[in-house]
Amino acid sequence: MATIDTNGFIFLAGILLLVSILASSLTVRVGLPLLLVFLGMGMLAGEEGVGGLAFDNPNLAFFVGNLALAVILLDGGMRTKTSTFRVALWPSFSLATLGVVLTTTAVGSFAAWLLDVKLIYGLLLGAIVGSTDAAAVFNLLRNSGVNLNERVGGTLEIESGANDPMAILLVVMLTGLLQSSNHLGVLAFLGQMLQQFAIGGVAGLLGGKLLLLVLRKVPLVEGLYALLIISFGLAVFSGVNIIGGSGFLAVYLVGLTVGNGRIKQLESISQVMDGLAWLAQAGMFLLLGLLVTPSSLLIHGFEAVAIAAFLIFIARPVAVMICLLPFDFRWPERLYISWVGLRGAVPIVLALYPVIAGLTNSELLFEITFTVVLISLLLQGSTVAWMARWLKVVVPPAPAPTTSFSLIDDVSSHHSLELYEFLVQAESVRIPAAIVQNIPSETVSTPQLVALVRNQQPIVVNAETALKSGDRIWMLLHPEDVNDVALIFSQQSSGSFLLQNFFGEFAIRGDASLLDLAKVYGVSIEGIGEDDTAAELLQKQYGKSLVVGDRASFGNLRLTIREMKGNQIEVIGLKLQNK
Repeated sequence: MATIDTNGFIFLAGILLLVSILASSLTVRVGLPLLLVFLGMGMLAGEEGVGGLAFDNPNLAFFVGNLALAVILLDGGMRTKTSTFRVALWPSFSLATLGVVLTTTAVGSFAAWLLDVKLIYGLLLGAIVGSTDAAAVFNLLRNSGVNLNERVGGTLEIESGANDPMAILLVVMLTGLLQSSNHLGVLAFLGQMLQQFAIGGVAGLLGGKLLLLVLRKVPLVEGLYALLIISFGLAVFSGVNIIGGSGFLAVYLVGLTVGNGRIKQLESISQVMDGLAWLAQAGMFLLLGLLVTPSSLLIHGFEAVAIAAFLIFIARPVAVMICLLPFDFRWPERLYISWVGLRGAVPIVLALYPVIAGLTNSELLFEITFTVVLISLLLQGSTVAWMARWLKVVVPPAPAPTTSFSLIDDVSSHHSLELYEFLVQAESVRIPAAIVQNIPSETVSTPQLVALVRNQQPIVVNAETALKSGDRIWMLLHPEDVNDVALIFSQQSSGSFLLQNFFGEFAIRGDASLLDLAKVYGVSIEGIGEDDTAAELLQKQYGKSLVVGDRASFGNLRLTIREMKGNQIEVIGLKLQNK
């Protein structure tokens, strides 16, 4: 790096982050991924950009990249709900293992032919770009403005958090083969893969349980809890790597365990973790942007574009279709999962393995990888929301509180109690009389109203008070009652056109008789049994992997799952279709 004093370096780093943050608002408006801004700013600050910084330290970039990815995976795990495992665990595992191998083989064979290099070099490139990137997937899915159905969103997130071990194992193995004449047999490879997943999985789950215990028992200043989680996660990440496991899988599982464990400080922790994960992404992409020399990307630009196109339009879709064959996914869902195979920081960091090892053609592999990532973020990343709407894999977001505070230290207790804030999104809704009366009880069996705030002013509430859109309601609730109360104040209670169009004008119970529905709406009763229900009709079409938003036609009716409780369908939306 060019010689600059400490203050100058801090000044440049601050300016880079500042400009990147300000530019992010523009990228959101035009639909471009925020991660592209950081890569672009790093390239502009590099030796061929306006900054003129000559950064050529792959070891430092590799260290920062691994550190940042650990933080991002930890935060991503905390935001993944274990409820999605019901429908997404095994499909994700299939994509994270077999999918990576299939993608590696296909891209590797094509790259070896196109670049006229040995097959093992092509396979190494295939392994480098073979896994989706957790940072890119988490960032783009959550900032896309669309709410994917649980089967699709859960599969993409779990896959991106779990496929790094396979990709890293392949890259390390192929790099080792190129460095020596030793050969690694199939059984040895499978043994190493099993070791990576087993050690990483066990250590991550046990580490998460231990961290939960510490968070519940050790009193700390509010701001230190997130730092405790970060430090513990990094220790697990590096420790598991040292003993031969997958640190990436382990740190993801630590975050998953903590995020789904009931701890009093979870709301404030999540806010701090958001900032730290964002900073990790920004720093990592800025540094990786600095590392590349833009003019070198043009040398093999045609080949890189061809490899990116093959990966996006052939290798990834074929791998997804094969891996998802045993599972109950609709074709639009399969197509969307194949499209959102986003490449990001992970491939670039993996491309540093052969550079650090000093392999022949390592610079070629790095430059092509960088170009593939740029194309993936630009093409796939900018169309995440558009493709979701076009393929109809989105569902209206479930009502939820805007803020929550736990009021009992032992949040694992059955009698836990929390203070929630709800934003009223419907007009002329009245608070149920039982809530307005605020009748106290030892168990707080009914929700209790704490305050109603309108235009930043508290107002007195009685049975005649009509709520307005924008009001904020503060209530004491048991966590299990939150969804029901949130529904009262959401747009769904107002019967908005958008929700009526998606779910239908009417709602029925999952155990509603199909025979009764047929008689009421003039549907043929041929082949319908007396005990057949609406839920069973949906189950026959989708199997056990049912999620909110799944649909089935019944004569001139469209039945859409509106609410579920575990594996059971609770409420179904009913809409009359044009004949």
